[in-house]
Amino acid sequence: MIDHRRLGRELELFVSDPLAGAGLPIWLPAGAAARHAVEEYVRELERRAGYRHVYSPPLGKRELFERSGHLGYFADDMFPPMRLSADDEFVLRPALCPHHALVFAARGRSYRELPLRVAELGGMYRAERSGVLGGLSRVRAISLNDAHNFCALEQVGDEVREILRLIREAHAALGVRPAGFRLSLRGPDQRYVGDEAGWARAEELLRAALDGVDVVEAPGEAAFYGPKIDIQIVDAGGRESTISTVQLDFDKPERFDLSYTDSDGRRQRPVMVHRSLVGSMERLFAYLIEVHEGAFPAWYAPVQLVLLPVDDAQADAVHRLSREAEAAGLRVEVDEPGSLGARIRDAARRRVPYVGVVGAREAADGSVSLRLRDGRVLAPMPAAEAVGLVGAVVASRSVDLLPPA
Repeated sequence: MIDHRRLGRELELFVSDPLAGAGLPIWLPAGAAARHAVEEYVRELERRAGYRHVYSPPLGKRELFERSGHLGYFADDMFPPMRLSADDEFVLRPALCPHHALVFAARGRSYRELPLRVAELGGMYRAERSGVLGGLSRVRAISLNDAHNFCALEQVGDEVREILRLIREAHAALGVRPAGFRLSLRGPDQRYVGDEAGWARAEELLRAALDGVDVVEAPGEAAFYGPKIDIQIVDAGGRESTISTVQLDFDKPERFDLSYTDSDGRRQRPVMVHRSLVGSMERLFAYLIEVHEGAFPAWYAPVQLVLLPVDDAQADAVHRLSREAEAAGLRVEVDEPGSLGARIRDAARRRVPYVGVVGAREAADGSVSLRLRDGRVLAPMPAAEAVGLVGAVVASRSVDLLPPA
């Protein structure tokens, strides 16, 4: 069976070391390169959609999480407070929303600013039991692609529909194949904040945004502060989990006394829409490693191009080509020692999308022969053309290895 933990070791993407601690994986250079490319893509996608990115600390004073309701409703999943003195306790945050509420509250807001979309790829921490931890799919330190959209009530429907559109765009670029949509609702035996009218209105708005989408209702799966749309994936072992989510929250704007001034000068309470386009980097890559069997699309492959001289006589030509490819923004390596066949096989083992071979003839006329990861071999072409071909595929974020004809 395909297992992201085994592939992670073989491809040197991440390592879990008991000295670091269970559920605290370390991203190795290859995994970090792939993750960085995905993070850059998601940030740019959000920026073009009107999001404003922030940084906030991964911990806060105990009072912050008492105010947000997390200590009252979510304490079992949180790490114990760290006491610096009798009246100074800090908590590793289990979510980013309290800090983003403080971003909104940093100054007075007008209706003209809404929707205000506050985004961050930030760290949060969950005190998961050691028995459920595994690889990247279940961890204690989580890097979440998160955002909180503050909007007027009448803007919620359009905002949720636009979020769903962005999720579809991100999934298509990454190669995510959603298994279904779930509308997570309140259950009868759990504690929830807010009043009946607020919950009913939130559920109504989410149902309207999902019009025309096949969805499964899941009572008891709502967040403690509101209902949510969960987009599900299934891993190679048949286990289902949530990768993307949209949640409505009438509670935290009340708890943090958030407000904006409407067109008549009156003070109004915003609605807080929690959303994640691709979930946490850990769970996302656990899925992507398995669904692509380690052969990532070229745009986020750790190494996009490996250059191989046939022998030492072509070393200078290969290093010149490597500098040109790097200047074009590609992640490129030169592999010189050993037999050519062994080096080609090693690139295939590492799932490198493109291998460029330079022999005596190619070095003489400034060309390179490209081998694609899927086994195709292209006729020798000018080095600049080869760099342009790979660059075009990377720039298009295509899952194919050749540009459209």
